[in-house]
Amino acid sequence: MPFGTRVWSLGKFLLLLAALAATFFVFAGVAMRVALRAREVEVPQLVGGTVNDASQALADVGLTLRLDENQRPDDTIPAGRIVQQDPLPGVPARRQRSIRVWLSSGPRATTVPALVGETERTARLRLDQDGLQMANISEFRSTDYPADAVVAQDPAPAARAPGVSVLLNRGEQAITYVMPDLIGMNGERAAEALRRQGFRVAIVGSQPYPGVPAGTVVRQQPAGGFRVGPADPISIEVSR
Repeated sequence: MPFGTRVWSLGKFLLLLAALAATFFVFAGVAMRVALRAREVEVPQLVGGTVNDASQALADVGLTLRLDENQRPDDTIPAGRIVQQDPLPGVPARRQRSIRVWLSSGPRATTVPALVGETERTARLRLDQDGLQMANISEFRSTDYPADAVVAQDPAPAARAPGVSVLLNRGEQAITYVMPDLIGMNGERAAEALRRQGFRVAIVGSQPYPGVPAGTVVRQQPAGGFRVGPADPISIEVSR
């Protein structure tokens, strides 16, 4: 057989051998993947259930349960029920794999600080720092305690609870009056009358108003009808 013919035959043989090898590896890879997938199952949802329910659900799909000793606080899942799992629900897992779960210890309970005597703002800040909530606020007004101060709390300091209810003294309610309309009145006399009642009044300027007698009130702040307290400043302008 000529040399060229022998080389061509050998080349076709090697090419055929390579094609067969490639086909073998492709089918082997596919077969292995199918075999692995056949051994995989989908992890069920366990969060919120009991340990017994989770064990049965995992056994039904060929998985096992591994319970972590460390419990985790949760405000929505009751104590003793599963609060977290690994892997998550829906993730493929090979049969006989252990699924790790953590149980809820119930709502977070922190030592309650002493709040009596603190202002509402300070009490809120302290509770926020400790991860607690202001559960309920009751109010009353009295001159026997500082205004805006916590007078009582429930539960007492050093107790363990997720929230605290407090009783606040809002202080004696401030007395207010309806501001009279001073426009057209004599400024000095109006200011003196208000000062005798304990108000802070100032004549802050004068403006020329043709036809209006000098010293007559032409502007005032606050305007007539607004509510004012003894500590609120009152300013008036008069004509000249």
